[in-house]
Amino acid sequence: MARRPGLSARLKLTLSYTGFLLLAGALLLAVVWVFLLRYVPDSPRGLLGVAPNRSLLVRVFAPAAAAALAFLLGFGLLGGWVLAGRMLAPLTRIADAARMASNGSLSHRIRVEGPKDEFRELADLFDTMLEQLQSHLDEQRRFAANASHELRTPLAISRALLDVARSDPARDRGELIERLHTVNTRAIDLTEALLLLTRADRRSFTREPVDLSLVAEEATETLLPLAEQRGITLEVTGEETRTAGSAALLLRMVTNLVQNAIVHNLPAGGAVTVHTEPHHDAGVLRVENTGHRLPPELLPTLTEPFRRGTTRIRTDEHAGVGLGLAIVHSVVRAHDGTLDLTPRPTGGLLVTIRLPVTP
Repeated sequence: MARRPGLSARLKLTLSYTGFLLLAGALLLAVVWVFLLRYVPDSPRGLLGVAPNRSLLVRVFAPAAAAALAFLLGFGLLGGWVLAGRMLAPLTRIADAARMASNGSLSHRIRVEGPKDEFRELADLFDTMLEQLQSHLDEQRRFAANASHELRTPLAISRALLDVARSDPARDRGELIERLHTVNTRAIDLTEALLLLTRADRRSFTREPVDLSLVAEEATETLLPLAEQRGITLEVTGEETRTAGSAALLLRMVTNLVQNAIVHNLPAGGAVTVHTEPHHDAGVLRVENTGHRLPPELLPTLTEPFRRGTTRIRTDEHAGVGLGLAIVHSVVRAHDGTLDLTPRPTGGLLVTIRLPVTP
């Protein structure tokens, strides 16, 4: 927005300091006049013929008072300018950082030192905001790059299959169609997952009462054939757990958790436990599974889009698109909840989700 030029905050503070200082000096001189000089007799000769009279004192006092006011004016302007500069120094650094951020540089930090006050608190908040913006921007850049790569892969495979079919007309068309169907299905799943992730991030859904225990039962019932196919014991326990949110998103959240727990499990004889319970002011959902031990450095990356740990990569039909826990994290965040990932000492993972309870 274009604004007309005006006085700087430093100059305004300087003038304010000087004005108050001059006002205080003028009040002090007025007190001297009211309570001292007015009681001095204005006779030609003072008491006993030696004391000065009022007229003489006024002639002597007036130049001194004017000189004092002039000194206060200069001292107020100089001292106010210095003091205002020192007080506004953090604000100047904040403005410089904001200007750099508006030009696209989010790496600059203010880092104002000294005891806490309003300006330093504002600088710390601005630094925190810049860190969050940079983190989100880096995350979006990684997401865009990974999404482009993930979307390009099935398209490249489809083109390669079509090129092979064109160069070899005698090739089995049934096999080609089946492979194209598999590749396109994966691309559609990836696109739907990206749309779901965007919908959760924008919080574009209507909140309604949801029972997490019923959602957990529905999700596990859907995935029971997969668990039986892999020899995984699937158990659901708990009680009625009310929360508020999108039933569809919460169902996808639980489904992703249970599917991950089934797929990333032991080759045989594994177990998955889903438990729901109300706890104080939160509805708690726990999904626990057996499996291989997870290194601690792997946990922070599991909720990032398209990030897969080396011990969790799958190449079968249930490999997913790398957005399972990313969607879970996004849905939890959209519902103002918390997500905790804890490795089990014997191997596997414990996922704990806490969502606000419906009043």
